[in-house]
Parts: sequence; C-alpha cells; structure tokens
Amino acid sequence: MRGLDLIDAAKSAVEAICPGVVSCADILAFAARDAFNLLVPGGCLYDVPAGRRDGNVSSFQEALDNLPAPTNTLSQLETTFAAKGFSLKELITLSGAHSIGQAHCFSFQSRLYPYDSTQIDPSFAQMLQGKCPQNATVNGVVTQDFVTPDSLDVQYYTNVLNNKVLLFSDWALRTDPIALTTIVSYSTDNLLNLLWRPDFIKAMQKLGQLDVLTGTQGQIRATCGAVNP
Repeated sequence: MRGLDLIDAAKSAVEAICPGVVSCADILAFAARDAFNLLVPGGCLYDVPAGRRDGNVSSFQEALDNLPAPTNTLSQLETTFAAKGFSLKELITLSGAHSIGQAHCFSFQSRLYPYDSTQIDPSFAQMLQGKCPQNATVNGVVTQDFVTPDSLDVQYYTNVLNNKVLLFSDWALRTDPIALTTIVSYSTDNLLNLLWRPDFIKAMQKLGQLDVLTGTQGQIRATCGAVNP
C-alpha cells in the first residue's frame, strides 16, 4: 500500500512515547482526517473518536474481498456498500476521494484499448494511452484528477460528468438518474465545497466506526503490517 511508510513512521513515534497503547487502526483514522484537513479547500479538522484496537488477522485477500473493484458496475458498488450499511448517496460522496491521488494503469487500461467514446472523452483517452501504452512492461501510475491534482475538492464530480475519470467504477456512477442528481449538485458546489464537505465528513466518521474492535478485542499491534507474534 502506497504511503504505508508514513503510517509506520507515525506508529514508531507513538510507540516511543506510549508503547502498546495506540492502535494502527486509530493512527489510520487520524491520518485520514489530517490528510483531509491538509487537502480540502479551507481545511477542516473533523472529530475522530479513539479507542479502536487492531485485528488478530492480517490478510491481503480479506482486504480485496471487502474493497470495491475499479471495474465494478454501479449495481456491484451499491451491493458492496450496502453490505456495510452505506447508502447510494454515501457511496457517491465517498467516491469524491478520487479527486486526489493516483491509479495504476492496469486498473483502467481495459477502457483504453479500444476506448468507448460514450464512456470516456476521446482526447482524454488518447492522453491516457500515451501514459499507459498497451504493451508497456512497467505498470505506471496516473493522476486521478488532472485539473486540481493537489486538492481534495468537487472537481471530481465535474470530471465524472465530462467522462474524464480513470476508473470504470467512477464513470458507472452517472448511469443511475438518482446518482446523477447528486453528482450534478456536488459539481456545482462553491469553492469551499459547502455541500459535499459536510456529507463527506459524516461518511468518513461512519466509515471510521465500521467493524471496530474495542476493549479487550483484538490487539494493539507493535507494527502495522503484521499481527503481533
């Protein structure tokens, strides 16, 4: 996972002061909040409760089984999110996180060769083909939002409407009339994202309380990438 070294560094610093007290789960939740504060226009530190504990299992496959895939249809996305208690609107709201970061070529390359001009803007597709050649030996990474790449904002929703998103799962959001209404409302938000931002904060707070272990459940890991010996 890209960025895990930063989580490890935070864990090491906390362990040096309070060994065996602060979980990696809490560190991840606070890191997500702090990243939001740094990247969203105007900044915002939302409340994050502490007290989570880490799981006793560390499984790559378990993570894949619980995460949506970049090739998912809207129906598949809705099923995945609904299984965790999230609504269609919350799905759309959380998808706004794709306004920041990068995606590997393999996650969207099937959309480029050939590309469907009804699903992806031709000029955008041709630019992506230059960054992700069909027979490349290196799996490159591409910025998800080329308009405001360093800002977590509602530009993502305009990109969805303009067919200028990398992932099929992003484009799929516009295939439902109800979902499209939410996308349009977010895309016309003002510079401080006053419609999307509070919705995103609520969804992130809800996400941060999903399947939480507390009390004597689980463990406090010494390192975040593995369970304690």
